[in-house]
Amino acid sequence: MQRTVAITGGHGVLGRAVLEAALKAGWQVAVIDHASGHAVPDGVLEVGGVDLTDAGQAQKSVDAVIARFGRLDALLNIAGGFVWQTTDDAEPAWDRMYALNVTTAVNASRAALSALKASPEGRIVNVGSAAALKAGAGMGAYGAAKAGVHALTQALAEELKTTSVTVNAVLPSIIDTPTNRKDMPDADPAAWVAPADLAAIILFLASPESRAMTGSLVPVTGRV
Repeated sequence: MQRTVAITGGHGVLGRAVLEAALKAGWQVAVIDHASGHAVPDGVLEVGGVDLTDAGQAQKSVDAVIARFGRLDALLNIAGGFVWQTTDDAEPAWDRMYALNVTTAVNASRAALSALKASPEGRIVNVGSAAALKAGAGMGAYGAAKAGVHALTQALAEELKTTSVTVNAVLPSIIDTPTNRKDMPDADPAAWVAPADLAAIILFLASPESRAMTGSLVPVTGRV
């Protein structure tokens, strides 16, 4: 049977790259996003207008996926947020970064656990960050939140070791996006991580072939 994958944050640059890769692999795809009304390829389920920081909305979005496809084999927690901010900023973003990066992943994972355990090869793939391993100036709030994603990945992997579900995370450095090119005009984007390349690694971790890996934090750092 076709594998079914739900992609949170599926309307973002990385989410779209993962969606395209999943469709090429022949998977059934659902996009769960705060945004709505974006065009999606035929056969893709869009569940838009979802605030994943709300556990009830997260559950309803996953229920919609099950109602459409009858199963869920992989959850890809790509939804998140980024801010560059020094610690003395007048409006600290620490709570916001935690909510957008950690709470969204926790709520989506909790909502999906029952369906993923029913799959013979259930998968959760989170998006952490290399910035959580060594945070530079202005990366404290974001790096701390992504460190929370890393801890969630490892803890949940341990909790699910007696099931079919594995939990892993990718840790990218700078992803080659239009926003990053605009914000860093003097940098060489060829050294960054291409969304399609990161999507390929995420899809591997979401596949049955990654069954020997769980609790892994996989650096994907290009040539930065």
